[in-house]
Amino acid sequence: MDRFHRRCTMRNRVAGFSCLALIAAGAAAQDDVAPVSSSVIYDANVLANVRGGARRGSGYQGMLRWQTSVDGERAFGWPDSSGFVNVMAAHHAGPAILTGDAQGVSNMTAPPGVRLEEAWMQQNFLNDRLSVLAGRYDLNSEFYHLNAATLFFNSSFGIGAEFGQSGPGGPSIFPATAIGVRIAVKPAPDVVLRAAVLDGVPVDRAGGRRAAFRGGDGLLLVYEMAWLHRPESADAPPDHHLRIGRNAGLATDQGKLAVGGWYYTARFADLGALDAAGQPRQQRGSGGAYLVAERALYQSGAGTQQAVTGFVQSGVADSRVNRFNAYLGAGVTATGFVPGRAADTLGLALAIARNGDAYLRGQDAAGLVNRRAESTVELTYLRQVNPHLSLQSSVQYVIHPNTLAGTANALTLQLRAEVAF
Repeated sequence: MDRFHRRCTMRNRVAGFSCLALIAAGAAAQDDVAPVSSSVIYDANVLANVRGGARRGSGYQGMLRWQTSVDGERAFGWPDSSGFVNVMAAHHAGPAILTGDAQGVSNMTAPPGVRLEEAWMQQNFLNDRLSVLAGRYDLNSEFYHLNAATLFFNSSFGIGAEFGQSGPGGPSIFPATAIGVRIAVKPAPDVVLRAAVLDGVPVDRAGGRRAAFRGGDGLLLVYEMAWLHRPESADAPPDHHLRIGRNAGLATDQGKLAVGGWYYTARFADLGALDAAGQPRQQRGSGGAYLVAERALYQSGAGTQQAVTGFVQSGVADSRVNRFNAYLGAGVTATGFVPGRAADTLGLALAIARNGDAYLRGQDAAGLVNRRAESTVELTYLRQVNPHLSLQSSVQYVIHPNTLAGTANALTLQLRAEVAF
C-alpha cells in the first residue's frame, strides 16, 4: 500500500495499513531510520443523511490513533524483524441509525472507547522472501486488499460484505481484530502466497468483554495467492523486489490479481432451517472465496503524475449461515487531473451485496419482506492540503437500504478531515 507519498488518510487504516506503517515502509531501506517511531492521527467525519434511509439527520464521528513502529534490529539486535502497535479511541455513533444500510457507508464506524487494534511482531527469513507474523493482526491489511479500492468510504470496498460480515463477531479486521499467525512467501518476484490462522472470534466481544481462544471459538483459516505488477525504480537494490511482509518498503502496485478463500471451523446456526425442537439447526463450518483485481488503465509520461486505475472485487459465501452469499464491487480512480493538485484523487464505485436464500426464508418466516440485494454507488474526492492534512468528501446513494422493502433509497453526504503528525 502506497498511501503516505500520495496521501495519508483514514481509509488506509481501515484497510489495515496505518499512516505510520507507510512512513516506516518508505524509510525501511534508509540507514538513519529510528529504532522506534510513532505518529498521532486524528480523523473527523461529518455526515448527513438527506434523503430516504432510516431517517434524515446528521452526525459526527471522531477517531484518535496512536501508532508505533519498531525496527527489531536497531531496537533489540534482531535482524530482519519489525513490530507494530495501533491504539485507537473512537467517539460518537456511526451513521447506521440514519442511513439504515447493511454494508456501512462509513468505514470509520467503531464502538466508542479506547481499544488495541493491532500489536504484532514480524520476522523475515531467506533474504526477506519468507515472512512470519504473530500477534493481534488485521488480516485485511494484506488479504482481500486493493490499493485503489481504499479510496472509498463504504466498508465493502475495504473487504466485501460476504466476508466482512461473516463469523460470530466478524473476521479479524477493523474495528475488532483477533490473535493469530500469518505466513507469507514469495516464490517469484511477482507472486505472493499468504496464509493465516486466527482465533475465530475477535478479542473485543459483545458486552465489552475481552477474551481469546475460548471454547467454541474455533479458528479462522485464510489463504490467498496474488500476482503483482510492481515496477521498481532504477536505483532500487538488486533484491529489493524480493522483499515481503508488512513494512517491506516496496513500490506501489500498478496491477494485482488475487484469489483467496476463508473457513471458520466453529458451529453456526442455519439461517433458514429449524431442528425438531424448533431451534435453528447447527451447521459445522462456514466458508467462502474471493477474487480481486486492479490495474493501471492510464499513466501519463515522465514529469507528470496523472493516473487512472480500475478495480473489481467479487466474493461468495456459504448461504446456509451467512446473510450475504455474494458480493460484487467495481470502481475507477483518477489522480492528478486537477491543475496544481497533483495528489488529488477522484473516484466512482459500485458495491452490491446479495442476500442468500436461507436468510430470505428466515425473513419471510418472520413476516419481513426483503429485496434480494443492497447496492451503493459512491462518488468521492480527496484533496491533500499539505503533508499533515487531507480533506475528503463522499456522496453515496444506497438502493434498498438493508434490503428492507418499503425503505426509501438513501442519499448520504460525508466530509472527512485527517490530521497526522
